[in-house]
Amino acid sequence: MTLSVDDDLSAAEFALGSLDSAERTTLAARRQREPELDEAISAWELRLAPLTEIVPPATPPRDYLADILRRISGEAANDNVADLKRRLRRWRASAIAAASIAAALAIGVGLRENLRPAAPHEFVAVLQKSADAPAFIVTVNIDTRSLTVRPVAAPAQPDKAYELWIIDAKLGAPRSLGVLDQKNPTAPNLSAYDPAVVQSATYAVTVEAPGGSPTGQPTSAPVFVGKLIPTGQ
Repeated sequence: MTLSVDDDLSAAEFALGSLDSAERTTLAARRQREPELDEAISAWELRLAPLTEIVPPATPPRDYLADILRRISGEAANDNVADLKRRLRRWRASAIAAASIAAALAIGVGLRENLRPAAPHEFVAVLQKSADAPAFIVTVNIDTRSLTVRPVAAPAQPDKAYELWIIDAKLGAPRSLGVLDQKNPTAPNLSAYDPAVVQSATYAVTVEAPGGSPTGQPTSAPVFVGKLIPTGQ
């Protein structure tokens, strides 16, 4: 036996609690002896359950529906009135179904966003020649593309200067990020670079003339190199 459309709508209204006491009593008795009806009511209860999580408590307004039904009941029992009642029940059940689907989708999207691991924003790189000789610490915020270089133990270079470069295949030739101050933090500007490039690039330091490379390209091999890794924040 296949459940009729009217019975499925009644099941939806039973789950929602919008039936009057007589209809609810009748349907409750039927579900005890009709497995398909019982399954339909349970299915609607499951669909509508998310609504209880997202709808805040509110004082209900005046029950206009009761007034409408009372006026309809007072009219002559003709085919038009009967048809209007059927249309009202179907419209109300359709609204219930649409609301339950929207609620379930909203909750599903919310859960997916809440459970999705947050992308890292802060990165750090140690520019060094070897593991036991860190020279500069680079910190980067991907959101703001701000970069700070702090000197650690880079040996002094009389009459020379350290220059920082960003190296990535997407950029072509190495790009200078400026001459580094060996005594104070330096803050090169990364606003012109794509965040993906900033995150994946190699950072290198070369020894150049006091004002930096005169050619705009490294004039010697890098003495310190490093790549960014997430800080875990």
